[in-house]
Amino acid sequence: MTEPDQLRELFRMQKSLNERIGVFTDAMSEADKTKWVLNYTRAMSQELAELTDSVPWKWWAKYQTFDEQNARVEVVDLLHFVISLAQVLGMDADAVFAAYLKKNEVNLKRQDTGYVTKDAEDSKHI
Repeated sequence: MTEPDQLRELFRMQKSLNERIGVFTDAMSEADKTKWVLNYTRAMSQELAELTDSVPWKWWAKYQTFDEQNARVEVVDLLHFVISLAQVLGMDADAVFAAYLKKNEVNLKRQDTGYVTKDAEDSKHI
């Protein structure tokens, strides 16, 4: 028995969850895409805030502790919304993987050259 492609399975599961709550990304109008990009980016902002609250970021407060378990949950929550956002933008697991490979190559080149200047064109091909 072979293992399922994990990224594709996450995308399948997220599509199913979104459709269960009434969000159908396959044939969204421009207005719906705009609405859901905004919804998901707002949700991700909130999840990032919750992740931030999992670590003792208040240097003046001595009572804080690192809640690693909650941090892990917040990362997974972020992943739910990132996948949903990708789906709104018409990206499946293969498209995200391909774009990641291209962007990773750009990032490696930036590091190789010291990333001393901003090249607005270096990511246009992704």
